[in-house]
Amino acid sequence: MPRLSAVLTLFLSLAPAWPQAARPQPNSASLRGTVTDPSGAVVPGALIQLRGQLRGPGPGREQRARTGNTGQYAFPSLVPGTYQIRVTAKGFSIMWKKDFAVGAASVCDVEMAIQGEAQVIDVDDQLRRISADPDWNGSAVVMRERQIGVLSDDPDELALQLQALAGPAPGPNGGQMYVDGFTGGNLPPKSSIREVRINSNPFSPEYDQPGFARVEIFTKPGSDSVRGQAFAQYAGRALTSRNPLLAQSARPPFSTQFYGFNLGGPLIRNKASFTFDAEDRRIHEDAFVLATTVDADGSPVKINQALPTPQSRFSVSPRLDVAINPRNTLVVRYQNLRIGLDNQGVGDFNLASRAYNETQTGHTAQITETAVVSPRAINETRFQYLRAATRDTANSAAPAIDVQGAFTGGGATTGNSSTLTNSGELANTSLYTTANHSLKWGGRVRQSRLTDVSVSNFAGAFTFYTLDQYRSAAPSQFSLNAGTPAARVRQTDAGLFVNDDWHVRANLTLSYGLRYEVQTNMRDRADFAPRIGIAWVPGKHPGKPLGSQSNRPAKTVLRAGFGTFYDRLPLTVTLNNLRYNGVTQQSFLIFNPAFFPAVPSAEALQALQQPQQLRPVYAGIQAPRLYQTSLAIERQFAASSRLTLTWTGSRGVHLLNTRNINAPVDGVYPSVNTAVSPAAGREIRLLTESAGLSRLNQLIASANVNRKKLFLFGYYALSHGMDNNEGLPADPHRLRAEWGPSTYGDVRHRAVLGGAVPLPWKASVSPFLAANSGAPYNITTGLDPGLTGYPAARPSLVHGADAPGCSGAGLVYAAPFGCFNLNPPAGTPVIGRNYGRGPAAVNLALRLSRTWAFGHEGQSGPTDTGSGHGMPAPAPAATGAGTRKYNLTLSASTLNALNHANYAPPNGDLSSPYFGQYRSLGGMVVMAHGGAPAAYNRKIDLQLRFTF
Repeated sequence: MPRLSAVLTLFLSLAPAWPQAARPQPNSASLRGTVTDPSGAVVPGALIQLRGQLRGPGPGREQRARTGNTGQYAFPSLVPGTYQIRVTAKGFSIMWKKDFAVGAASVCDVEMAIQGEAQVIDVDDQLRRISADPDWNGSAVVMRERQIGVLSDDPDELALQLQALAGPAPGPNGGQMYVDGFTGGNLPPKSSIREVRINSNPFSPEYDQPGFARVEIFTKPGSDSVRGQAFAQYAGRALTSRNPLLAQSARPPFSTQFYGFNLGGPLIRNKASFTFDAEDRRIHEDAFVLATTVDADGSPVKINQALPTPQSRFSVSPRLDVAINPRNTLVVRYQNLRIGLDNQGVGDFNLASRAYNETQTGHTAQITETAVVSPRAINETRFQYLRAATRDTANSAAPAIDVQGAFTGGGATTGNSSTLTNSGELANTSLYTTANHSLKWGGRVRQSRLTDVSVSNFAGAFTFYTLDQYRSAAPSQFSLNAGTPAARVRQTDAGLFVNDDWHVRANLTLSYGLRYEVQTNMRDRADFAPRIGIAWVPGKHPGKPLGSQSNRPAKTVLRAGFGTFYDRLPLTVTLNNLRYNGVTQQSFLIFNPAFFPAVPSAEALQALQQPQQLRPVYAGIQAPRLYQTSLAIERQFAASSRLTLTWTGSRGVHLLNTRNINAPVDGVYPSVNTAVSPAAGREIRLLTESAGLSRLNQLIASANVNRKKLFLFGYYALSHGMDNNEGLPADPHRLRAEWGPSTYGDVRHRAVLGGAVPLPWKASVSPFLAANSGAPYNITTGLDPGLTGYPAARPSLVHGADAPGCSGAGLVYAAPFGCFNLNPPAGTPVIGRNYGRGPAAVNLALRLSRTWAFGHEGQSGPTDTGSGHGMPAPAPAATGAGTRKYNLTLSASTLNALNHANYAPPNGDLSSPYFGQYRSLGGMVVMAHGGAPAAYNRKIDLQLRFTF
């Protein structure tokens, strides 16, 4: 790694100088200028659109730029010719420069005229046209102020909606999220978000993860005048409907109080500006407990109750934008986040005694410096520092009692634990453009340092596989951890990339590049990731006279792409390997203990040399990788509507999986060594390796309609996915038997639809519909006959046996599957993994709003002034002029407006009294993440927002 660091440091230090050494193309041109008002003051945030006849080779597409805080704009790479220049800005009339000749280093300064009367300028329809540009793929979603406004203000709900829009990710970790070009940060307040891009340029080597599930968020810079907004939001028990699984007739207490404030403006005219955001949210939420215990006589006792789990969230996010000089700009952003979660760990089978309190604090500091090195070259340097701390405090120190499939009592296993993560990220990116090429290269290095203090399971835990075992006081397992609580690990990863977008012709673009990645804590050093993409606009021929038949706007574009994507080995794998090595901590695991309910000491267990759980990592572990291919056809039916059909195929290899490699085979432990000690070789060796595989095929139809005040966006996805690395295998020595439907990829049907529809009386309604078919779930016996350490065994099916005939020891009849045998004889075929299929879900979120405008004519609301990361921005926001100075908006929003009962997949433990029953509500979307409500089925939020 010292050599790698030296090479990377040299690479990053030389990157800004490379563009200057590049040789200019002889037939290229450029255009720059300054936009001012009648008094001579510069106009930030003005939109410049460039259209015209592009003769010769070059990108045959409309180009655009925005002026920065200095009022300047630049088009560094153009084809010489005659152009039309259109300039728009809030509060000014539209300015045109027709038949403007552009040659080498041309200059066009524009003086705007004050607008005489109000008019609305909608540029989205004109800019989002069919193009061979790789950033303009039709499946991408670009959201700005109007589109973002239809989403939830609550940060948790907003994150789920963005996941739904991004669609299913090719892996179980979900899609990647960037904030101002950085990874790993927290979602900023919605009021500070300027733009959201989803699935943009999916095969770019600049990113380590596939772009089809990537969400990029850009925050707002300061403006040329003081602007801001404040809101208050409330939801109460009277505005919610009861969870249909909750037996009590009265709705449990519920309330949400959410307040936010946003302010932005200039600090030094045309030099520096600021924004400041603050949010405070307090929720009185409940956890739903559905469990079965036994009384003193051994009779079952049903528990169906809601337990309060209050939570709080407070964040502040200032941002500073500084124009150091005409060529260099600096952006500094900071976010402080504090979260309090009370009575965590309860709900589902977990009783009230399992509760613990958790506090989370996070500090994020980001610095971005952008340099215009030359008319053709831009260099950007980014640095981020994250500090995140989590502290858990258990309400009880009693040992845990886990009756699987029935209830979990005793104390919280987590105990009084804490984690502290310090991580840094440094990246440098350069962009150099010529008439036919856009060359981009750069690198990123990240380091994380984790200090983890864990007393998890220091009190011990008894595990019973069935309720009958608990009645008989015969536990299946006893586990207890002891030793040194604190452990410290760190990890560094780095990536280098280069990419060229070659505009072969006006209707043909070839994008190709290479990415290289490497990390510590792993020997794998050959992670090269080639990427390639091609876009062709059939029937469009450059060089024809303007207005000719062949120069009509293109209606169709065909795209294809392929890329290799690597994932990093998580830091937690290194942590577990260090901690559970039998020395740092002892993790004892005893089958069929005879001392229940007494809890032996760790010293006694160690003296008896009882077996432990170890967490080794395979020495030859490789980085997980994904090979992804896509084909797409995009069709524009009108200036305001587009339809895209995309097929993606993904194949994952070397995916991470965990299995007990020391599970006995025919009663013999592979690593037994009784010459050392009676327990030697009988450990549970949970090996982390890279033997997992996956396949995913998706056909996605996405549409976008943007016409005046009406806009709609959404997609339908047909998916089929298989993998073998979800959870612990039923037989650790037969991974092939784990090949089955993927819980994240085999949700066959998904549909998302959002937008805004104008209503009479200056009102509007914004729907957001997320619907999906059922997700697969696993069916197990709830037993562990192979002594693997985990009850993951699967049953066999007794064919031809009906309900009356399914009787006898170990036989369970379950409609609609049939008769299951929980103890199949050796050699009997068992059911596959994820044999069951959960219910479909339909969730409709609605926002109804009405705005009152008052005050004299002025400029209200934030202004889009750039891409937020120094690179040229895609289509800009729809801008307006002549608005009222103040706006007051009253809105009512609801989740699950239809009050439809969306359930999570049912219980799949055949030994549980709840097998096949719905036990909880499903979330907004079927993803790797949750977000499901507990004590309500539908809620309504009321909000009042003031904008100035």
